[in-house]
Amino acid sequence: MLKINFSSMQPYNSMSGKSSGVTAYEIGIDFISVQFINGESYVYSYASAGKANIEAMKNLALANKGLSTYISQNKPGYERKY
Repeated sequence: MLKINFSSMQPYNSMSGKSSGVTAYEIGIDFISVQFINGESYVYSYASAGKANIEAMKNLALANKGLSTYISQNKPGYERKY
């Protein structure tokens, strides 16, 4: 079971200059946890979304660019919602 520490989430500050639906994220070895502007958080894992999706989402999160758009366009499966 994945253990998420929401206090260790990193703020997401969109570099595109547009407001983003994502406010924070946490990256793990085989998952990414994403907090959205509405306060909901989702955990996406290799098991739920596939390794390629997770790695793409990690890269976008670290670049602070395009994560919300990627999620809305690709609709990766999530493991849990908080």
